[in-house]
Order: sequence, then C-alpha cells, then structure tokens
Amino acid sequence: MVPIAGRGERSKSNHSSVPGQARASSDRIHAVYISAKVDYAVRALCTLADADGKPVTAESLAQSQGLPAKFLESILNDMRRAGLLLSQRGAEGGYRLSRPASAITVAEVIRPLDGPLAEVRGLRPEAATYEGAAEHLQDVWVAVRASLRSVLEQVSIADIVSGQLPRSVEKLTTDPDSWRSR
Repeated sequence: MVPIAGRGERSKSNHSSVPGQARASSDRIHAVYISAKVDYAVRALCTLADADGKPVTAESLAQSQGLPAKFLESILNDMRRAGLLLSQRGAEGGYRLSRPASAITVAEVIRPLDGPLAEVRGLRPEAATYEGAAEHLQDVWVAVRASLRSVLEQVSIADIVSGQLPRSVEKLTTDPDSWRSR
C-alpha cells in the first residue's frame, strides 16, 4: 500500500508526541512506502518466473534472493491464498506461478499483501471528502492513485524478468529527475 497524507510508517526512533508528525528528517513519514513484504514477494515471483514452471522451494527462493526464509515462507503462503502461486508437496515440491508471469502485475502482488494501492487516512481516495478551500483535494488523491495504477497495473512479472518494461514506464525511468530523491 502506498500511504497518502499521513498513513505511512515511521521509524521506531520517532519520539514526537504529535501523531503523524516526525521529529527529524530521518524519522519522516514515508510519502511512498513499498513494504519489505511486497519487495520480497515480487523478487520471489521473478525467480519463479525464471524457473520455467518448475517448482522451487521456499528455501531456494530465499537463498537465491538473499531473503529471510521464514518471512518469505509466510509471504509465499499469502500469495498462494491470493491465487498467485501453486504449491506442491513432496520431494519434487515447491512453489510455481499459478498463471503465466505475463499475466501477473505488480499491483496484483501488492493488494493481497498490503491492501489498496493508495489510501488517505485509511480511506480509499474517492471516500475522502473535503470542504471549503480543500474541496478539490480529493481530485488530487484520486489522480495519485491513478498514477500509481498506470505503472503498477501495467508492469508484469515477465516485464521485470525480461527487462522490457512497458514504454510508458520505461519513459519514466529515462528521466534523470526520476532517479533523484527530494
């Protein structure tokens, strides 16, 4: 989930007494937060896509990507329950993608693990309402969600593995300003 307007995660060292406010720049609320759970899941799915349909054990996946095995096993079970993976028991067991990697988008990985792509104070952007001078703020939050969708719903696991991102996404990565933190 990508938190909008204050639902991000804060560093454990934040001692601010004001909810949603951080004390120091290193303790800021993250504007866009991709969880370790999502990062690990996408990396595991990429590895499975590269396995050409052969089952791969959780231990092998964890080792190939340098991930914590127990945490990855939990993530893989979540992905299986979401219908993105199949599991097979036994000596030849492991995990496989439930459908072609070209048919699994990054958004489909995020939603079952972290929930909606964008929320405002725990609400979907279309449910957030504002009055007075901020009346049109909802439009901005809906546009932010649409922007996230334009990338996350277009990029498949196969695109990542092949390095052939959709042209619209590739264009975003060629802008030098995209690589700069602000």
